[in-house]
Amino acid sequence: MVYGIGNPLIDILIQVSEEDISALGLSKGTMHLVDSSERSRILTHCAGLPVEYRCGGSCPNTIIALASLGIDAVLGGKVGPDKEGDEYIRQLASFSSASTLARGQEATGSSIILITPDTERTMNTFLGANREFSLDDLDLDLVRNADYFYFTGYMWDTDAQKAAILAALGACRNAGTKIVFDAADPFAVNRNRLEFLQLLDSHVDILFANREEAGILFGSDSMEGCLAALKKRCDTGVIKNGRHGSVVYSNGAEYSIPIFPATALDSTGAGDMYAAGFLYGLIQGLGPREAGLCASWLAGKIVQIKGAQFSPREFEAVRQGLEAGEWKVSG
Repeated sequence: MVYGIGNPLIDILIQVSEEDISALGLSKGTMHLVDSSERSRILTHCAGLPVEYRCGGSCPNTIIALASLGIDAVLGGKVGPDKEGDEYIRQLASFSSASTLARGQEATGSSIILITPDTERTMNTFLGANREFSLDDLDLDLVRNADYFYFTGYMWDTDAQKAAILAALGACRNAGTKIVFDAADPFAVNRNRLEFLQLLDSHVDILFANREEAGILFGSDSMEGCLAALKKRCDTGVIKNGRHGSVVYSNGAEYSIPIFPATALDSTGAGDMYAAGFLYGLIQGLGPREAGLCASWLAGKIVQIKGAQFSPREFEAVRQGLEAGEWKVSG
């Protein structure tokens, strides 16, 4: 079983131009934390553009994917006492994902995802009720009974969130639960670099990071330097490098993982699906190289659709593809 704690967010997907990003004064391709007034400013600017609403959040995306692929997966987090919270729980159930979502006092969190023609996403995240997540919302029995505990760098926002995650990590160590950490975003890594390095040294079994995140985390401008630093700190780690594929390191061995040919429509959720595919492979008893291929294959599927999540019907198709071995390559 995989137990993930993250930030449930209602994703608001909007197709925009490069000029819109500039006019809003946003840094393209990154995640910005916004307050309610900034959220309103962005939505006002984008009024009239096509909008879609989906159940999202980085860790939730991964947990939903695992559950939809037949893996026992449970999501922890917090939503608000509002219709958005009701909708989130309703959509979550449609993906067969179990949850221990608590109800907070603040509004349900949301992420305005602005997608430019090159498929790059610029996320503007209003955390809302997520910031209230605390030790009182943590299910330690689930932590102890899980095979993998999954969390992301986005949880390093408030002291209460950090305290809850650190308590979970302590329980993992005592129970033998494997700890999986996704660095999540360059902004999060830059802001919390030293604490994240401490996590790697003392807790983390498996790390996911893209090339930019790894560069900030390990203080290296080269892929080789990042890999060298990774090998000193983790038993298993993945560095994703965009069109150049990814590199999986595990217990002294290194594997180059290619990307799968795809016509990219939207890169939202590619990293979340990669993590889901990798954990899916490990849980199915595959080795790290094969798990990396599952991850790359699944990431290649999600970029072909708009949004960070497949529909239940699409999930069934990708599940069949994984089971049929469509991810297998020679070599």
